[in-house]
Amino acid sequence: MLVKKIENKFRSLYSTDPVFFRSPGRVNLIGEHTDYNNGYVMPAAIDREMVFAVAKNQRDVGRVYSLNLDQSFEFNVDNFEKSAKDWLNYILGIVSELRKDGLIIGGFDCVLGSDIPMSAGMSSSVAMQCGAAFFLNHLFELGLSRMQIAQYALRAENRYVGVPGSMPGHFVNMFGKTNHFVKLDCQSLDHEFIEMDLPNYRVILFDSQVKTSLADSQLKRRKKECEQGVAIINKYFPEVKNLRDCKPDMLLKCRDELGPLLFRRCDYVIKENMRVLEGSEDIKKNRMEAFGKKMFDSHAGLKNDYEVSIEPLDFLIEEVKKYKSVLGARMTGLGFGGSTINLVKDYDREEFIGEVQKRYKKFFRKDLLVYKVKITKATGLVV
Repeated sequence: MLVKKIENKFRSLYSTDPVFFRSPGRVNLIGEHTDYNNGYVMPAAIDREMVFAVAKNQRDVGRVYSLNLDQSFEFNVDNFEKSAKDWLNYILGIVSELRKDGLIIGGFDCVLGSDIPMSAGMSSSVAMQCGAAFFLNHLFELGLSRMQIAQYALRAENRYVGVPGSMPGHFVNMFGKTNHFVKLDCQSLDHEFIEMDLPNYRVILFDSQVKTSLADSQLKRRKKECEQGVAIINKYFPEVKNLRDCKPDMLLKCRDELGPLLFRRCDYVIKENMRVLEGSEDIKKNRMEAFGKKMFDSHAGLKNDYEVSIEPLDFLIEEVKKYKSVLGARMTGLGFGGSTINLVKDYDREEFIGEVQKRYKKFFRKDLLVYKVKITKATGLVV
């Protein structure tokens, strides 16, 4: 349905035949705020996606229309500035970074639409960046590998848009596999695909509808706190260059000098890395109850030690603990809003969803949005 709407709009605007691309959203099953500490994460691409209809034009102009926002923009591909439309800068940033390296980008027409909720922790911006880089690589035969596309997308986010993103979202967008999470080492980019093709399990997201407006500023603060912690630990253990190198006993020996705040921040990251490594083994050996407990433990750490959760997210976690079909749950994304991710067994017995929605509406006067997602493949052509 989404593809057809985009196709109809494209033909009405540009009167030519487009090529279609899809770029998935993302969830992170476990491993939050470990990425910028060079640690471990476990993301997956999901079947919420952004779709692009694109074609070359015979001008040096990029013409872009957003179906969701009903906004259009036109720019000269040889000479443009940042836009007041924030969403457009994710595409302009890709063009800018490609051209900096001498890659030729000609005129193109694009209509895009998405069913990825914004500010819900599902990486809609990454889907836009990677999708744009992918279709430009295809249209203008740039010869980029998937890894290079991910790197250009990350550069555009960091340098042009000015958001301090990191590689995991871009990586899984380019390399995701159906029914597989990715255990990713954020330092080396070594990775392992962890299959979770279990027909009686489902990943369900609860969108709090609290927008993550504080996330960027708080992310900068958490990064600084982790860096301060590493600087103290490094004085006693020179081999510790970042928190992935730090063992629990090392941290305990530095507890007094770190002080309560830095100790809690570092302790959370170290334990979260261990949860990813041990949790991947749980999934491979079908110890799903053990993995679910790690999800609950992860949320407790995010709430109490890393302090990036908020009351609506904590409420949702406590509510689902009442139901045996929910093996584990945690907030997902940077925090201060967004969604919780729930690992549910026997997902055909979902009467609990309606009950949680009613209680959430009663307490917070907001509708609780629910997304039942499937793990899908990486960005590519729609055929």
